[in-house]
Amino acid sequence: MKAFFKTYKTFLIVFGLISVCILILFYDALKPVRILPIYQPAQLSFELVDSTLQHIKKSHRVSDFSLTNQNGKTITQKDYQDKIAVVDFFFTTCPSICPIMTDNMVELQAKIKEQAQIKLLSFSVTPQIDSVAQLKKYALEKGVLDAHWNLLTGDKKEIYTLARKSYFVVKDDGDGGPFDMIHTENFVLVDPDRRIRGYYDGTDKEAMETLWDDIQVLQKEYPFDSN
Repeated sequence: MKAFFKTYKTFLIVFGLISVCILILFYDALKPVRILPIYQPAQLSFELVDSTLQHIKKSHRVSDFSLTNQNGKTITQKDYQDKIAVVDFFFTTCPSICPIMTDNMVELQAKIKEQAQIKLLSFSVTPQIDSVAQLKKYALEKGVLDAHWNLLTGDKKEIYTLARKSYFVVKDDGDGGPFDMIHTENFVLVDPDRRIRGYYDGTDKEAMETLWDDIQVLQKEYPFDSN
């Protein structure tokens, strides 16, 4: 027996390695491809969904918008066409969760700065305070890269409607008055077809790691040609 193994030692080692490789290939081939869920209004907590939308079980898309970014440029949904977007709602004078959210978004920005497919989008919930000049100041302080990340201001009612009826991140759509303010810690992942594919706590590091993993899953679903 020892003589047999000595004679065929090299063959057995090579055969064993090939067998392992074949098993790994079979495992990869049979392993189900992970697909992110598509969030519809009817699947979410009714508190987060306006009563006019709670019955919708399919085909929800985030709405068009027209707002102004930190450079005074008009930004619309067309600027995010064919893009994976990470969206949040914030305000520059927030003393609590917003600085943490912004820091986490900055870290995400560092990961995507070589990837044209992914863009970041932050809506100000106090647009009466967050003028273009204020957003620009904030962007420079935080290291926002204009090519990847828009901070938006504009009509307050439009922003609040987006939060309540498009992204489903708040329990109240507000009245748009000067003392009315919505706030949420959620980051929202939106695919190139304008469908919501994930919600993440923007103050939580573990949730941010999950977000990054999910972005990469979404990239496999939407191969992107930058040329």
